[in-house]
Amino acid sequence: MESDCRIPMACLRPKVLALHALFWGLVSLRVFGAALLSEEKTTATKAAAVPCWQVEEFVVASDCTLCADFQSILIPACSVTGYVEKINCTKSSKDEYKSCRSAMMEEHIFWKFEGAMLGLTVIFALLVVARQRSLDRQASEKVRRQIESI
Repeated sequence: MESDCRIPMACLRPKVLALHALFWGLVSLRVFGAALLSEEKTTATKAAAVPCWQVEEFVVASDCTLCADFQSILIPACSVTGYVEKINCTKSSKDEYKSCRSAMMEEHIFWKFEGAMLGLTVIFALLVVARQRSLDRQASEKVRRQIESI
C-alpha cells in the first residue's frame, strides 16, 4: 500500500529537519540583516539631502510644465517624469523644483492603456472564436465517425 505523503520519509528525520531549520534560519537572518543595514544607510543619507518641500509647507510658484532639454540636464527632478513645478518653501524661503505629473501626460497614459486593453480584447475574442470553431469541427467529426461505424 502506497502512502499519500509526498515528502520522503528520509527528509523527516530529526537531523535532517534540524539542518534544514539551521540553513533557512541563517538564510533569513542574512536577508533580514542586509535589509536592515541598507535601511539604516538610506535613512542616514536621506536625512542629509531632504528637499524642503518634504519637511515644511510650500507654495507652488509655477504650474507643472514640460522640462526643456537644458532643464533635464540641470534639474534632477526633471528626470523622474519629464515635468517639473517650481516650489517656494515658506519657512526657509527656498526656491526648489519638484517633479510632477501633468494632466496631459496622465490622459496620454490613460488612452495608451485603453488602446492596449482594446487590442487584447480583440486578440482574445479571435482566439475564443478560433478555438470554438476547432472544437465544433472535432465534435462534428466525432459524430460523423460514430454514424459511419453503425
